[in-house]
Amino acid sequence: MLEVPYFHVVFTLPHELNALCHQNARLLYDLLFRASAATMLEVAANPKRLGAQIGFISILHTWGQNLLLHPHIHCVVPAGGFSSGYQEWVRPKYAFLLPVDVLSVVFRAKFVDELRTLHRKGKLSFAGPTAELRNRKRFAVFLDKLFEKDWVVYAKPAFGGPAQVLRYLGRYTHRVAISNHRLLSFDGEHVTFRWRDYAHGNKQKKMTLTALEFLRRLSHHILPRGFVRIRHFGFLTNTRRSALLTVARQLIATVLPSIELCSAAAIDQKAAWHCPHCHAPMRIGPNLSPLQLRSRCRPFDSS
Repeated sequence: MLEVPYFHVVFTLPHELNALCHQNARLLYDLLFRASAATMLEVAANPKRLGAQIGFISILHTWGQNLLLHPHIHCVVPAGGFSSGYQEWVRPKYAFLLPVDVLSVVFRAKFVDELRTLHRKGKLSFAGPTAELRNRKRFAVFLDKLFEKDWVVYAKPAFGGPAQVLRYLGRYTHRVAISNHRLLSFDGEHVTFRWRDYAHGNKQKKMTLTALEFLRRLSHHILPRGFVRIRHFGFLTNTRRSALLTVARQLIATVLPSIELCSAAAIDQKAAWHCPHCHAPMRIGPNLSPLQLRSRCRPFDSS
């Protein structure tokens, strides 16, 4: 973990894809990982956004509170990334990491384009309600309808530091579709459990299902054998994580003292008229945050 805040970004597939996910779980869940990761890396690298190479952990969940299929990816992302050449640690320009509206559009385009390729190569399975999608024209119409929807990408506020991130990961990485504390009763024929209705004010409700329906819903969240549901991307990939985390810690450590010193000098009215570290002219003005100060100062030369 890095000594920086962490963001939480969630990519969700529209429910129109649920039937295809039932029949092509390995292919579509793998595509969900790849499309969401490529979206994050591409948008973050754009100089108009963050202009940095980021790293993040992605975790697949397939369920909603009512146990129906709801495939989505949780991304845990350090606030910032490497500049070109790994010479500087780039911090977010705004209170959020990346704009969710941009992430949504890019994610939808990447996923649908790859889905079209899978269909053209004959790799998708169709049965029952999706049988008609074998036809290329009908599948094209299906994809057009997907483009008419706004795909949900949700960014939660920053976690805070590493301790909060570790607590979050401990709860989420090995969570199953329903935990024991949500199960209320079983009378031999029906199962009653507690769930939260996020669509209606996050209200807590009770749901009763036949045992057969309860098991049917639960079985939809059994992943294909050997499927990896926790993956690392960007500078956190397994092949180079150790080396790049060491570099990141060094860059973060050199930037933070410079920010703190400049901030202290800026609020001291008796300070010199030139910053002792960047030598930029100083004048009394509004209180500035460390991030605002950094944007106005040249990088600190530790030599």
